[in-house]
Amino acid sequence: MLTAEVSTIFNYEGQIKKIHHILHAPSFEIVDQINEVLSKYGDLKADGRPTLMMSAPELVEKLMEINKDIVITSAHIWTPWFSCFGSRSGFNSVEECYQDQTKHIFSLETGMSSDPAMNWRLSSLDKFTLVSNSDSHSPWSWRLGREANVFDLKKVTYWEIFDAIKKKDRERFLYTIETSPFYGKYHYDGHRNCGINLHPKDAIKSNNICPKCGKRLTIGVLHRVEELADRPEGFVPKDAIPFKTLLPLYEIISFAWGSGELYSKKVLEEHDKLIENFGNELNVLLNVPKEELLKVTNEKIADAIIKVREGKVKYQAGYDGMYGKPIFDENFVQKKIELPTQKSLKEF
Repeated sequence: MLTAEVSTIFNYEGQIKKIHHILHAPSFEIVDQINEVLSKYGDLKADGRPTLMMSAPELVEKLMEINKDIVITSAHIWTPWFSCFGSRSGFNSVEECYQDQTKHIFSLETGMSSDPAMNWRLSSLDKFTLVSNSDSHSPWSWRLGREANVFDLKKVTYWEIFDAIKKKDRERFLYTIETSPFYGKYHYDGHRNCGINLHPKDAIKSNNICPKCGKRLTIGVLHRVEELADRPEGFVPKDAIPFKTLLPLYEIISFAWGSGELYSKKVLEEHDKLIENFGNELNVLLNVPKEELLKVTNEKIADAIIKVREGKVKYQAGYDGMYGKPIFDENFVQKKIELPTQKSLKEF
């Protein structure tokens, strides 16, 4: 399967919209045709994710004219910038974004700051299949595969994969692997420069304004879901594809040891030791019993792996481009941000 991500920038009712899309093609021949057409709308060599001066529906229409086997997935649909529902440049529905070309869109990428359960709260998304992917934007190799789609296919082909996705076939499309939405970089509202990280309820109390500098907060994914949801938390559609929540093994080890470093020789050695003993990272994260883990690593790391597997990890939520952090210290207390209170008349 050949894939790429592109960004479209266009004017919609007087507003600039910036939307990212994942393109999938079954052959290099079709890719060549895609490149020939899209090169008219932007410099494809300028960036790993080219910017195209065309609308979202125009992109889909042009690709469908090339070949109907091309699949377009709306990328990380809740990210504040560059997404279908983004608080800064998005829309309030898939149909508003893709207009008459919505008929060719059947898959939506949840992104790291949301998970399927959050998306299930919008009945308008029931007609789409939710997928999870991880790309190679990051230079850290252990982040590849941190979100994924798990299939059980008799024959692994481009068409078989997308047929299973399109039909929400739970016998072939088994589940998605997600990071916790709290780990994502835009789950809560906030202002990175001031270190302000707020739950949407607190952001609303401050009128979505940073209580330190007075600038507008970056409205996160949870806030946008609450704005658009028409269902309560916990609702599960009858045909929903299940999901499992994990974290990259390297980061589990790093945070369990208390360093949280993006690169550490000690952490990498421990990571590689587990992989060598148990075959691959997903097997370590999903299947290996604690007693087997303890034969290779220490109790702190084994316990952290099991906690992630069982969904028993607390997080400092990500916000305004800052990753969230898993908390394995049971004595950790989240620092509360004091919001300014409204003055009474006597205080003036």
